[in-house]
Amino acid sequence: MIEFSTWDIVRNLLLAARWTIILSLAAFAGGALMGVLALMMRTSRVAAMRRISWAYIELFQGTPLLMQLFLAFFGLSLIGVEVPPWLAAGAALTLWAGAFLAEIWRGCVEAIPKGQWEASASLALGYVQQMRYVVLPQALRIAVAPTVGFAVQIVKSTALTSIIGFTELSKAATVITNATFSPFTVYACAALIYFALCWPLSRLSLRLERKLHAPHRP
Repeated sequence: MIEFSTWDIVRNLLLAARWTIILSLAAFAGGALMGVLALMMRTSRVAAMRRISWAYIELFQGTPLLMQLFLAFFGLSLIGVEVPPWLAAGAALTLWAGAFLAEIWRGCVEAIPKGQWEASASLALGYVQQMRYVVLPQALRIAVAPTVGFAVQIVKSTALTSIIGFTELSKAATVITNATFSPFTVYACAALIYFALCWPLSRLSLRLERKLHAPHRP
């Protein structure tokens, strides 16, 4: 059995945590773009676009993320397309995050009083201009807390990507545990690292709420 000191365990976990951070940032950024697109389509005046957005959101919200990861990684290989684990993980998390962010933001947009839409329409603003200049700036204040809260969920959900061979924090913890036979130490350190990643996001949410004068949560 290989001897590992506590520092060796922490150092290797921190190295793996880099990939957790990178994957989380990529999934959130890609999911935000998908979310904005799905939101615009979901609130569009064109019925066909609303249906397409609805189908996308229902599909990715109504199926487990684990299954989506399996399909992204193993599904394409059935037709001869080899997908590396990092690409499958990033694509699946991006599409999954986009569906949830779109619904979060749709709720925030619909929370804006109807009078705001009517007032902007009376100024001869088009739909995109209404969203850009009137509705979205107000919806932003409402969206801060749930958006940052969902970012925490993205960080934690990256642990599922270990099932398709992507080496992030939880996968590294399993490998190190198998080498050291010290599951309590390894997983305790991994849990502390996850906490160190997620707790600042929660605090950031509270600060942004205060800065943007959003309703304060108890």
